[in-house]
Amino acid sequence: MAGIAIGDRLRIGAIMAGHQVRSMLTAAYAGPFSRFRFSGGAPERLTVAPHDLRTADPTIAADFYSGRYSFAGSVVDIGGSTPFSVPPPSAEWKRALHGFGWLRHMRAADTELTRLHARALISDWIQDFSGWDPIAWSPEVTARRLISWFSHSPLILRGADHAFYRRFMRSMSRQVRYLIRTADEAPDGVARLTAVIALCYAGLCMAGRQRLMRQSARRLDDELGRQVLPDGGHVSRNPEAVVLLLLDLLPLRQTFAARDTPPSSALMSAIDRMMPMLRFFRHDDGALAHFNGMGPTYPDILATLLAYDETRGAPVLNASYSGYQRLEAGDTVIIVDTGAPPPPLLSRDAHAGCLSFEMSSGAERIIVNCGVPTIGDPEWRAVARATAAHSTATLGDTSSCRFATGPLVVKKLGPVMLSGPRHVEVERRDEDVVSLSASHDGYRGDFGIVHERRLAVAPDGGRIDGEDLFTVVSGGSDNPAYAVRFHLHPLVRASRTRDHNRVILAPERGDPWEFYAGGADISVEESVYLGGLDGPRRTDQIVLHGRCRHSPRVNWRLERIDPRKQQAEPVPETEELPLASGPAEYVEPGDIPGTDEGTA
Repeated sequence: MAGIAIGDRLRIGAIMAGHQVRSMLTAAYAGPFSRFRFSGGAPERLTVAPHDLRTADPTIAADFYSGRYSFAGSVVDIGGSTPFSVPPPSAEWKRALHGFGWLRHMRAADTELTRLHARALISDWIQDFSGWDPIAWSPEVTARRLISWFSHSPLILRGADHAFYRRFMRSMSRQVRYLIRTADEAPDGVARLTAVIALCYAGLCMAGRQRLMRQSARRLDDELGRQVLPDGGHVSRNPEAVVLLLLDLLPLRQTFAARDTPPSSALMSAIDRMMPMLRFFRHDDGALAHFNGMGPTYPDILATLLAYDETRGAPVLNASYSGYQRLEAGDTVIIVDTGAPPPPLLSRDAHAGCLSFEMSSGAERIIVNCGVPTIGDPEWRAVARATAAHSTATLGDTSSCRFATGPLVVKKLGPVMLSGPRHVEVERRDEDVVSLSASHDGYRGDFGIVHERRLAVAPDGGRIDGEDLFTVVSGGSDNPAYAVRFHLHPLVRASRTRDHNRVILAPERGDPWEFYAGGADISVEESVYLGGLDGPRRTDQIVLHGRCRHSPRVNWRLERIDPRKQQAEPVPETEELPLASGPAEYVEPGDIPGTDEGTA
């Protein structure tokens, strides 16, 4: 770990020590006698099948039957063999295969042929993976497999013979016993909570498992209390975590009701708090804001979840526990990251985007963060996590957080965040003009600088005044360069005025906006948008350049151009820049400015 700061080394050492203990426990549970350790009497029957809220496509079941298995961005043609015997193209593909979430597509087809095919695949898995496999038997994949088998048991068991039924029930019982011992060894966060949810399903769906149901319900209450914050956000600060958890918690609530068992107040409260957070992160075009690992929004999934929101009220505006603020005026929405990084073991997807914001006008997103691809190589994910991939300020072409990138550390722990802003001060005023002031000290250690951002939104939402300040708080002669970035959505066309003082932003629909800045050099540069369902796309970014000691304050303004006023006054001459909507293959991670930086 040469080149890593002493503080980072200590953090890595402490985290890896805890990880090593958990790995040893999991290995002990999964040793050569695991088949016998977790064997035992199987339940006679299943009592209920939870509902799977994820979207299903029966045509995908036809692809399975023809031997084409597409998971995690890779397609494998298995020919005449079983998918469990072919070399997986990636660990993500293998996890998706062994999680059996794809059974929902076969259930959507629901023909005798798909039922026979599903039973054949499950029989293959039971035969080939009765022994230990580090991916297939990881706690999080085991939990996903159990939830899928419970949810789609009508497809699997309808018309099954007694021999298959007994094999299936014995395998499920063994997996449940294993998960009881290993749930706490799952990676902290959504994976661990999913393991506990799977145990709750086991207690509810398997006949005669009332004791397991009570024990797992208590474990669930503990995890929900630890992971779901008072404002409904997740402790990882990833909006996608709220989506993933609700996809399992809403059917779990229904399953409790189906068994005439009242769900706990902790479960009900967690759901009631999380539902408004979906609306908090949602722009008017239906997409969720790109913060801390949130990738593309699947409209069908979001619509399904929001259908369960009985209140359908306005979203909360101040999510201080989660570290976000939402400013609304007229049809303008601004969502700002005002939080410190999550704990290291919950930071595998966290981004260095403190004080970044996204802005939309009606159904048009104007300013965005780059987001993350649904499935992408590690280079793209590293680029997406850098401060430069967010609509905020970078100093010295470095990020405000440090990430672990050493091969040994990443292999053991994942790309955890080692350090970042420790103090984030926030002041909000909800008056005629909604205003926000926030600062962070993520650059204090390297440059002795605190970054502060101030925002004010006019009552009608037609004007946003912003200010970025760089305050010297400790000694040193450094005068680092800063770049204040405003990444544009790919459907926004940027045209710079000939005097180079302003940029006209024209969304695909809706009114154009004018961007003006004072106190810094303004430029329009290339960027990339990673948060779309169609993969990475070229886009533009407005960048304000300066140096902290020479120009410590930069003011900027976004103002909607009134079409009626535009007709009465001459239109500024502009230099039109091409609409940036090219495909991903023309963009390389190293082409994005500000992302080639040292990390731990």
